[in-house]
Amino acid sequence: MQRKHFLTTLAGLALATTLPLAHAQDTKPLEWVVGYAAGGGSDIVARTIAESMSATLGRPIVINNKPGAGTNIAAEYSARNKDYGNLIFSADFATLAANPFLFSKLSYNAEKDFQPVGLLVRFPMFLVVSNNVPAKNLKEFMAWAKGMPDGVNWASAGPGSPHHLVGELFHEQSGLKLTHVPYRGAAPAIQDVIGGQVPAMWIDSATVYPFLNTGKVKAIGVASPQRVGTMPEVATISEQGLQGFEGFAWQGIVTPTGTPADVAANFSKALQTALADTRTKARLQALGVEPMPGTAAQMGSFARAEREKWGRVITKVGVKLD
Repeated sequence: MQRKHFLTTLAGLALATTLPLAHAQDTKPLEWVVGYAAGGGSDIVARTIAESMSATLGRPIVINNKPGAGTNIAAEYSARNKDYGNLIFSADFATLAANPFLFSKLSYNAEKDFQPVGLLVRFPMFLVVSNNVPAKNLKEFMAWAKGMPDGVNWASAGPGSPHHLVGELFHEQSGLKLTHVPYRGAAPAIQDVIGGQVPAMWIDSATVYPFLNTGKVKAIGVASPQRVGTMPEVATISEQGLQGFEGFAWQGIVTPTGTPADVAANFSKALQTALADTRTKARLQALGVEPMPGTAAQMGSFARAEREKWGRVITKVGVKLD
């Protein structure tokens, strides 16, 4: 009886010791790393999704903004983090598809250092022109551009940005004589398009919506596979004749390689729940972005395809950021 009482007491002590530790782990804040400054589109998307994911997971989520170097600072920080199960990272078009080709050397490996959780959202890309350009669709734009003896200048948010690379793909597939004019951000570029200093640009939906809605610029087309729900009057570039043309900025969630599979699976389920939430979808729509629900495996396949596609474009153009 004494032995039985001793073993029972020992088991009780072990349970009392492990339960608080498990509870502490479950409620420890989940760190969400974002490679852009607070207040920007990527930050707002993360905070919007985090609210729903936090409720599903039953643990707080803290956004950690680490901007700079085209997401490379945040990517390196996340890749080297060994606090498995307590960190997720907004890996995007730059991190997983473009940077491996834009930089000669990276401090992280886009294929090996991260495991996918799921895609987040995409930012549709619009070809817009100033109001003094005599074109309102792709056919008219191409006819006008072909009639310009020195070709047409077009602006982007900067070298290596999704805006730039989508524009280079359009340059290649359209056969037009186009000259890239890089800016330091989409905001100053769109102002010069409005002012007529540069006639055209590729720009993301989140930035351009206010200017399209007020008629300050005209949309020639959108580089999405389907028309954008909030701007259904804007035809896709593909349906206007450049078949198969597609390109957009996108984001997904990853964890550092080494995160337990069951933990990553819980993150993925919480993400899908968030993207399916009606209130969350409405908030994303107001930001001008489209949800991209899907499994971790689907994100992995998508990222590989994007890396191959944009790697070819970057190599052909010869752009480097270092």
